[in-house]
Amino acid sequence: MLTSGLSPELIKDIFAAVYLVATLFFILGLKGLSSPKTALKGNTYAMLGMLIAVVTTLFYPTVKSYYWILAGLILGGTIGTVIALRIQMTAMPQLVAALHSFVGLSAVFVAIGTYFSHKQAGELNSTLMVELAAGSFIGAITFTGSVIAFGKLQELLSSNPLIFKGQHYLNLLLGLVMFGFGAHFAMTDSFVSFMVMTGIALLLGFTLVLPIGGADMPVVVSMLNSYSGWAACATGFTLKNNLLITTGALVGSSGAILSYIMCKAMNRSIISVILGGFGGETAAASTAVGGKTVKSAAVEDAAFMLENSKKCIIVPGYGMAVAQAQHVIKELMLVLQEKEIEVKFAIHPVAGRMPGHMNVLLAESDIPYDCVFEMDEINSEFSNTDVVLIVGANDVVNPAAKTDKSSPLYGMPILDCYKARQVYVIKRSMRAGYAGVDNALFYYDNCALVFGDAKAVTEGMIKALKEG
Repeated sequence: MLTSGLSPELIKDIFAAVYLVATLFFILGLKGLSSPKTALKGNTYAMLGMLIAVVTTLFYPTVKSYYWILAGLILGGTIGTVIALRIQMTAMPQLVAALHSFVGLSAVFVAIGTYFSHKQAGELNSTLMVELAAGSFIGAITFTGSVIAFGKLQELLSSNPLIFKGQHYLNLLLGLVMFGFGAHFAMTDSFVSFMVMTGIALLLGFTLVLPIGGADMPVVVSMLNSYSGWAACATGFTLKNNLLITTGALVGSSGAILSYIMCKAMNRSIISVILGGFGGETAAASTAVGGKTVKSAAVEDAAFMLENSKKCIIVPGYGMAVAQAQHVIKELMLVLQEKEIEVKFAIHPVAGRMPGHMNVLLAESDIPYDCVFEMDEINSEFSNTDVVLIVGANDVVNPAAKTDKSSPLYGMPILDCYKARQVYVIKRSMRAGYAGVDNALFYYDNCALVFGDAKAVTEGMIKALKEG
């Protein structure tokens, strides 16, 4: 062992110093991930920090055998590599939700395993049992909440909110009973109370996320990310691992801050997010449109209007991700710019199904960052824009969020596409968006739908523009 001959105090200080270096890399990683321009560098910092953390931990004096560790590394590394190579960007949100569930379940298992190992050694104390209780119930809520989020994002479950009378009181009751059993466990060392607390926490994860509607799911994914961080932090206290404590705290706090920012962007209450009481006050019913009909347009019609415009704003959405159309969108931008047409991209904070979904796709196709604008930066420009091209976006451009109090979207800030002189929406069908509501924009006089696959339609526009 590299640490042989060193005093326990010196060994502890050395590992603490190396863990501090890893933590600094994690902080630099988070800093880099705050902007698309520095995201790649931030990801590199984070990976380097994790490499330092893993290698350092393997040399910890308490590690006596490497067989199970190597088996876990090989199995987990193989599965992770296969998933990373095969996953599509459209499935990234549900993958994130699934990974959050693993973190939560791991926290529960660590708490249970630590309880038995310390009980056998006679090392249980009230402080440790409080840590075990916290790690277990946070992990359990994260696990089942993430499972429901995965089911909704994968469309295995309905994206509509599951509403029932008295759900808030039920959540409050479950929370109080859960804390009661947790306190009883900490005071009496009752494993039965520990398991009852964990079971209630598992149920609470279901009841907190099931009432959330599809339009609010990106915020839920962000909040579950925060929960997974706090679960890891609690596990760090249990295992007396300073790096796990700091890493979990970084993930938990950054996820909470991101959730707060997104809630402000959607005009939601962060307290309501935590309590599972938003997105579910009204059922996701279709917005009334008064018998109006939509106007459809041919690809050539949309290309003609684009060619004769001076300014175009492109609004990407989940439909672009499904069609993998980001690269042809880049080509369309270049063709329009060659014709001296100003092109900008408008990104809603919750476009797609997870925070930053559209930003990643646009960055993947090397669209310049100075062409991409967030909602608050570009909303004032729609009124003097000739053509807005919406590529697969739905709920984030729905004017019902401003006009229809019965809509689940009501109160959510949207991209003001309806103010443009002409709006074209590329859409496969008239199917409602993820929130399950009809889009009032489709019935506006200045809006026309171009039906078809986003990639194929965009390629048709590019061909028409080049021939025009």
